Amino acid sequence: MFKTHTCGELRQSHVGQTITLAGWVHRRRDHGGVIFIDLRDRFGLTQIVINPTGVDAEAFKRGESLRSEFVVQVTGAVHARPSGMANPKMPTGEIEIIVHDLQIMNPAKTPPFEIDNDGLDTREDLRLQYRFLDLRRERMVHNMEVRHRFVKFIRDYLDDRGFLEIETPILFKSTPEGAREYLVPSRVHAGQFYALPQSPQQLKQLLMVGGIERYFQIARCFRDEDQRADRQPEFTQLDMEMSFVDREDVLATVEGLLTEFTERYAAMHDKVLKFKPFLRLPFAEVMERFGRDKPDVRYGMELFDVSSPMQGTEFLPFQAKNVKGIVAAGCANYTRKQTDELTELVKRAGARGLVVLWHDAEGFRNSGAGAKLSDAEKTAIAAAAGSKAGDLVLLVADDKRDVVNESLGELRHELGQRLKLGNPNELAFLWVIDFPLVIWNEEEKQWNANHHMFTSPQDQYLDTMESDPGNVKSKQYDLVCNGYEVAGGSIRIHRRDVQERVMKLIGITMEDARKKFGHMLDAFEYGAPPHGGIAPGVDRLVMIFCGAPNLREVIAFPKNQNAADTMLGVPSPATERQIKELHIALRNPVV
Repeated sequence: MFKTHTCGELRQSHVGQTITLAGWVHRRRDHGGVIFIDLRDRFGLTQIVINPTGVDAEAFKRGESLRSEFVVQVTGAVHARPSGMANPKMPTGEIEIIVHDLQIMNPAKTPPFEIDNDGLDTREDLRLQYRFLDLRRERMVHNMEVRHRFVKFIRDYLDDRGFLEIETPILFKSTPEGAREYLVPSRVHAGQFYALPQSPQQLKQLLMVGGIERYFQIARCFRDEDQRADRQPEFTQLDMEMSFVDREDVLATVEGLLTEFTERYAAMHDKVLKFKPFLRLPFAEVMERFGRDKPDVRYGMELFDVSSPMQGTEFLPFQAKNVKGIVAAGCANYTRKQTDELTELVKRAGARGLVVLWHDAEGFRNSGAGAKLSDAEKTAIAAAAGSKAGDLVLLVADDKRDVVNESLGELRHELGQRLKLGNPNELAFLWVIDFPLVIWNEEEKQWNANHHMFTSPQDQYLDTMESDPGNVKSKQYDLVCNGYEVAGGSIRIHRRDVQERVMKLIGITMEDARKKFGHMLDAFEYGAPPHGGIAPGVDRLVMIFCGAPNLREVIAFPKNQNAADTMLGVPSPATERQIKELHIALRNPVV
């Protein structure tokens, strides 16, 4: 080994020992001919002292040549720092190493950015281009450690509960699961393609048919979707499936795992649970109260309803069937420009517009919409909103209740972020249950699966699935944390007759079903057990544990917002020979 200790482990108890360290030069300071180096490795920092009287001339000369990110090896004695010179901010701050020998193992060019800060003020494109340098930052090391601890904890926790970790293929069959897939052309089978799996959904169900009973996998999944802060083209999920279980069994397993991890490693990620046990709400109630099926419930700002008091109003916008709103506490100082921005937001979410009421000391300001509402109407709104002087009341009206709820949900989410309403140290987990089985696609004039086609309807709706599909609830469940969906799953269909009915309901012909899913339908006829599963997102959970602003901060080598890796230059062109071997041809994209 090139070192006897790490740069983060030496303490007062090591004083007097001769040790060897190796790492990177984090900082270099010259004090009256004495050189001080903060030496860094993954485990921490140690102060190194190079005194011209303590080393030979060549070693001191090498010390004078040191610059940031040089890789060095030092041998010396552990000393207690002089009185009053200890650094309580460093775990190794009570000691220093008086160097006897110093070797430069590798010099370094001047980095394109400073390594000794958290990096969030550095352009992200530059950080991703030099990711091998960005990973040296303390914050990035911390994020990788949290991720490692989480994955290790998952494996130990599920192993203790009888789960088997089983790998499933990466080269899979193209199946309609809701997102665009990555296709891989086959060299051996000309004109045919593999697909990278969006998830191992079908395979884990087939494992249950195979009698595995309890399966998990730290699974790599792929979706060719537009990027955003909580999405990457390739991502990692904890894929789970269990036989002979109902919804409560699955929820209890995941809730136990996340609760125990949070409490055991609270010091690592500085987070506490807001709800224990986790909050649990039906989908319909979540939409009515928060307008979003993945709400941040660390704060209130719930939707209020004034549809009834507005009946018969002369104010034209409120003559719609549904009138609801939210209160932005303390925001009565918002300018017209700011409220116009909020109006554009709800329009993008489907609303026709936003009604804004400023609440001052005398009630709602008698201008704009406030001048067009009667006193009784304004009193009813204030009562339902619970608003007070200094608040901003924002309302949406539409004949479609979904439009009102969803647009206000997006508005609530945006204001929650702008006003920093969520406590960053809280983890507010919420189970959303009782989702609809299918949703109506107005453009295609057909029912679509709300989750996926393998989700089971709740038993009491089996008789009305075809006659009243819009009111059928499923055995789907989602886990939400701080405004992000962090897990989704369901109890699956395990009977062929029910599976065929669901496929027919969502417009899949039996011919297509046999072609694309014949293996599943056949499997259900060979003693398929009742089963269900879930897939928590490892990347998203680690992002939340670490308080990171996006997934790229918790993935070692992520893609950027354009799904490209600028460090490796990916995606990149293929050679003509490669293209020919794959039996495909390229054409220039239409501009």
